[in-house]
Amino acid sequence: MTEDQEAELEEQADDVDEEVEDDNAAAAEGLQEGDFVEIEYTAYTVEDEQLVDTTDPEVAEEEGVDEQGQEFKPRTIVLGEGHIFDAVEDAIVGSESGDSGTVTVPAADAFGEYDPDDVQTVSAEKIDEDDRYPGANVQIDGQQGYISTIIGGRARVDFNHPLAGDDVEYEYTVLDEVDDREQQAAGLFEMFLGMEPELWIETDEVEEEVPVEPDEDAEPEFETQEVEKETLYLEATPQMTMNQQWMMGKQQIGQQIIDQIGVDRVIVQEVIDGMGGMGMGGMMGGMGGMGGGDIEEALEDADVDADEIVEELEDADE
Repeated sequence: MTEDQEAELEEQADDVDEEVEDDNAAAAEGLQEGDFVEIEYTAYTVEDEQLVDTTDPEVAEEEGVDEQGQEFKPRTIVLGEGHIFDAVEDAIVGSESGDSGTVTVPAADAFGEYDPDDVQTVSAEKIDEDDRYPGANVQIDGQQGYISTIIGGRARVDFNHPLAGDDVEYEYTVLDEVDDREQQAAGLFEMFLGMEPELWIETDEVEEEVPVEPDEDAEPEFETQEVEKETLYLEATPQMTMNQQWMMGKQQIGQQIIDQIGVDRVIVQEVIDGMGGMGMGGMMGGMGGMGGGDIEEALEDADVDADEIVEELEDADE
């Protein structure tokens, strides 16, 4: 091969590489995995048109599910994190804010194919008396199912998902990409807990024990240094404190927030508001720390005879 032929081949190879780079750049346009996006959607089963999920309050009202304590509004998700079915994510990747579309998710990729072997006959004794009726959701040996029929002392329990075997059609609209980190965090908490707590991000200086490079064969040493920590502060309301998802998985939820928002730590603050002088009156110091005269006055105000109380106590001792 001559030098001219080699040069021509190299030039052709360079052209191919440039075309591949251009194609990759074009493919990478639009929303990508790892992006936070705010979307609205409504999903129905294809065959029975049964509502699966929605962010639209009007749809929720029409379907009679708006009184379940859930707030219906656009949802923030992270593409590539499995926050919505893969087929819907795949359709959103590469799109732009304002784009909309319809995606059909096959049963196998939605709630699974229906498996007749997952319908079992169990003793009714394994089921709480209040739940012994068709349609009741029950848990048997750690499995969640619902009663299809119950006759005498036997019950047929279906452990398939109620929507197993159904294809699901999603209509979605990409409202916007979410860049604000506090808004991102609020959206994740909304998705995990069904509620949006008050939160904010601050950078704090904290003291931390850091290792010092020791001399050879020396014991490891540490010294205290001030380091910056980016902290997501979260106000824990009573509603959040009693949230079952939070009680069972706060460590995992916190770690996901740290990983996806990029903060160093999450601090949960519990606020106890004062009762405006209507509290319990200082139980450690008698009646609010009052002196004897104050106690007598308090008893008079309450229309209580102190002598009668003393007599009753003496009779009780006898």
